[in-house]
Amino acid sequence: MYSIELSGPTISTIKRVSIPEPGNVGHGQALVRMRAAAFNYLDRLVATGGYPGALYPNIPVADGAGEVIAVGDGVENVGVGDHVAVHPKALWIAGRGTDRNNGAMRGVTIPGSLVELALVDAASLVVAPAHLGFEAIASLPIPATTGWNALRAGEITPGSTVVLPGTGVTALQTLQLAKAAGARVIITSSSDEKLERAKVLGADEGINYRATPDWQDEVLRMTDGLGADLVLETTGTDTFSRSLKAVRHGGTVYAIGFVSGRDTPLDLLAVIGKAIRVIGGNTGSAADFQAATDAISAHRIEPVIAQAFSVGDISDAYAALQKGGQFGKIAITLDW
Repeated sequence: MYSIELSGPTISTIKRVSIPEPGNVGHGQALVRMRAAAFNYLDRLVATGGYPGALYPNIPVADGAGEVIAVGDGVENVGVGDHVAVHPKALWIAGRGTDRNNGAMRGVTIPGSLVELALVDAASLVVAPAHLGFEAIASLPIPATTGWNALRAGEITPGSTVVLPGTGVTALQTLQLAKAAGARVIITSSSDEKLERAKVLGADEGINYRATPDWQDEVLRMTDGLGADLVLETTGTDTFSRSLKAVRHGGTVYAIGFVSGRDTPLDLLAVIGKAIRVIGGNTGSAADFQAATDAISAHRIEPVIAQAFSVGDISDAYAALQKGGQFGKIAITLDW
């Protein structure tokens, strides 16, 4: 069978290879014919040597979807013919994260989604919402799980205010889940066009941070000086201090990204004085993903796909990922 191999920490090492098919389907396992995959910022870091602990050579890309074609004995959560998403944290089935269950990551330390057949622990599979195609299903695992856990950490209920700095894939998925929960959403971008597109998805207000660099002050104005219940901190160095100022007393800053850098000053007086909860998020468990998927199914949420590439154009897909700037996910159709 075919797979895509990333043999080193540079995009130039990507190639299509033939590998042996998986062996017998054992107890608790399922065999999945992979149909699609979708990029996260994580996959860009892995392909450019920016993710600590990534192993090479490996089959890249964490998020993927496919069809179950065989199951082993003892499997009850999925059956042959089910369309499924493969949770990227292969050992994190439920409960709290640990060094062990958080360490095995598809496309990073274990084989990922760019492969014809994947033999996996069936407990890591989540049956997909029936209204979605494979590319949309593949776009869900990391963004949906992360966004769901952020909203839970922020105790978001109808009428809560959520601030999303930027329009990355996790911010967009969190926007959709937050609106389904009845929250008010304020989103930022450097592009008025993207802000308008975010409003079509349900965003209540948008702030252009190039026109308004002190966007945290605008958040305070929009909330009558109170601040947001939750700020999803996706950027790191450039925005962290602003996020602390934008959140309300007793609110939550949920940190998930560092696209502008990992080193950031932390104003402890602000954290202590406002009793801010600063929480780091690293995806979540398969059970968390199942809960997010249930919400996506119930509200018939359609994740945003910016571009879809054939697996034969995988180099072009990675080039688009490295260029960035998309509004939504880059998906790969596994049409070998």
